Amino acid sequence: MSTDTLMIRDFPQDERPRERFIQHGPQSLSNHELIAILLRTGTKDESVLQLSNRLLNHFEGLRLLKGATLEEITEIKGIGLAKAIQILAAVEIGRRISNLSFNDRYVIRSPEDGAKYVMNDMRFLSQEHFVCLYLNTKNQVIHKQTVFIGSLNASIVHPREVFREALKRSAASIIALHNHPSGDPTPSREDIEVTKRLVECGKIIGIDLLDHLIIGENKFVSLKEKGYL
Repeated sequence: MSTDTLMIRDFPQDERPRERFIQHGPQSLSNHELIAILLRTGTKDESVLQLSNRLLNHFEGLRLLKGATLEEITEIKGIGLAKAIQILAAVEIGRRISNLSFNDRYVIRSPEDGAKYVMNDMRFLSQEHFVCLYLNTKNQVIHKQTVFIGSLNASIVHPREVFREALKRSAASIIALHNHPSGDPTPSREDIEVTKRLVECGKIIGIDLLDHLIIGENKFVSLKEKGYL
């Protein structure tokens, strides 16, 4: 093996970072094991884990590595241009994630806020669209999802579809919205039934349905204000 490039697969199963990543999650891996996954291969003289460890030691850990240049990384024996680019790409993704700001997210404090958020997109639709806004604990919109397109019916708009996305996004609450192509936002019997069903399911799951808004032609109706929530 000393004359071949040592790869992660050359190690016993329980020592392979990828397998441990799958079985126990990324948090179970050390910094040099995570970098070894990016590097994929070592050299003829050292394993990928050894190369990864030497890279970290050279930069005295992740703090200096995140500021390293392409030239500085490729100066390390065993790390060519492709490996250096993979490392810096991962560093850049981490930097962008850490810089994500929640301050610019739209905050919904009232039915008017919810209607304003979707009015221009929904008031001209020729079919009914059932849309959900998923909110965090600060009532900021973290995701918007069209759940169903077509005439609203309690048997078609299933709570499973609504709350699956809420669980996926770790949403604290939901605002449901749908449009009436006629332009008249007066709630129908089906609208009310769907609302009550979602409220009941939300109570069981622990994710509140804050409101159900019906969007018409530059006007809307809040089923919460109508007393159906």
